[in-house]
Amino acid sequence: MYNNTVCAISTPYGSGGIAVIRVSGERSIMIVDQLFHGRKPLTEAKAYTVHYGEITRDNEVLDQVLVSVFRAPHSFTGEDIVEIACLGSLYIQQTLLQWLVDAGCQLAKAGEFTQRAFLNGKMDLTEAEAVADLIAAQSKAEKDLALTQLRGGISQELAKLRERLLTFTSLVELELDFADHEELEFADRSQLEELADEIDQKISNLTNSFKTGNAIKNGLPVAIIGAPNVGKSTLLNALLGEERAIVSDIQGTTRDTIEDTLVLGGMLFRFIDTAGMRQTEDTIENMGIERSRQAAQRATIIIHLIDATHPVDILGEIDNIDEKLVLTVYNKVDLMPSFSQTDDVIGISAKLGNIEVITNQLVAYASEQLNTHNAITISNTRHYESLSKALDAIHRVKDGLQMQISGEFLSMDLQDCLTALGEITGHITSQEVLNNIFSKFCIGK
Repeated sequence: MYNNTVCAISTPYGSGGIAVIRVSGERSIMIVDQLFHGRKPLTEAKAYTVHYGEITRDNEVLDQVLVSVFRAPHSFTGEDIVEIACLGSLYIQQTLLQWLVDAGCQLAKAGEFTQRAFLNGKMDLTEAEAVADLIAAQSKAEKDLALTQLRGGISQELAKLRERLLTFTSLVELELDFADHEELEFADRSQLEELADEIDQKISNLTNSFKTGNAIKNGLPVAIIGAPNVGKSTLLNALLGEERAIVSDIQGTTRDTIEDTLVLGGMLFRFIDTAGMRQTEDTIENMGIERSRQAAQRATIIIHLIDATHPVDILGEIDNIDEKLVLTVYNKVDLMPSFSQTDDVIGISAKLGNIEVITNQLVAYASEQLNTHNAITISNTRHYESLSKALDAIHRVKDGLQMQISGEFLSMDLQDCLTALGEITGHITSQEVLNNIFSKFCIGK
């Protein structure tokens, strides 16, 4: 696929104990061999072997290194690959890169190693995207989701879908091609309708899973709402373990939403501190209150914080509250010795930091809602958009069957559905799409 050989630093930029420089292409072993001096030439090295030696040029020793050799086609990219483990000095890394370029390499573009793996058939597009997701994972749940995708979970599910669609298309095409042969029997329309319903259900399940996948990837949104001075900012700081929000006795201190993320129980949560809700003539504060309402409406979980010493309920300010998990939390219970805690009413002192009852409930709820062990979950916006197009197409097929339209039109809609699914895995894609996807990767991956 590629005629050139590329190189890049595959470890994070900066000084460190060890750095790894990756070289991929048909001339990778020969090029590195020009600079490497060990017990034997790398050109004679077997695949999956590691060699100790020195990187030298013009009698200058740059570093003592370990060189790993991988031979095509059994490598990450499907090409010959050499990985050089050297000291993490910036000078050594940059000099080694320069020497490799001088010897015939080109500097790799962002995501080029993974793109080569895709183009050489080592993985499909969903698996390639999973590489970037795995690198960026901030929680165990996000890591598990990316790993499932990398191992072909989505690919296998889509392959089953495409197989059912191809069966459907074949029946329709057969009917079109041999309509004049009365001795042949075709599937009747009721059978086609059952098949369309099955495909519709499978695509719908995948599409609906995006909400869960998005929450895992970007954090389950938790809005902390309440009247002014109930301790919302204090609670946020206690959750994060740092002074993230300004705390003051002055009403209206928080005038805008403040967001930050935290991993609890292996899952990512996105906490939103909101402005205290009250009636005020202050224009700026009212803008903050309106943003608070919007944040609460977008949230999956609402922590309704109430001052135990002066209870004020503001849930009526929030629309669609029944669709969310609402934790009613009474703060400042350290000032109320007579406070009685129940299963439905949580009592805390955010100032003293005894908030475990909140974090435990958040983890329990997230574990139940974000459980992806028994189903394939979509977390990529591109996949969701393509699935939505496939769903629209299969709905047109179902409508067409009901209206008894010609098989020619059914076939066109079925092809649209197949194309949309093919875009996800990369069976059907454009260079522009590929460039956009891999440009988001880091260099060296």
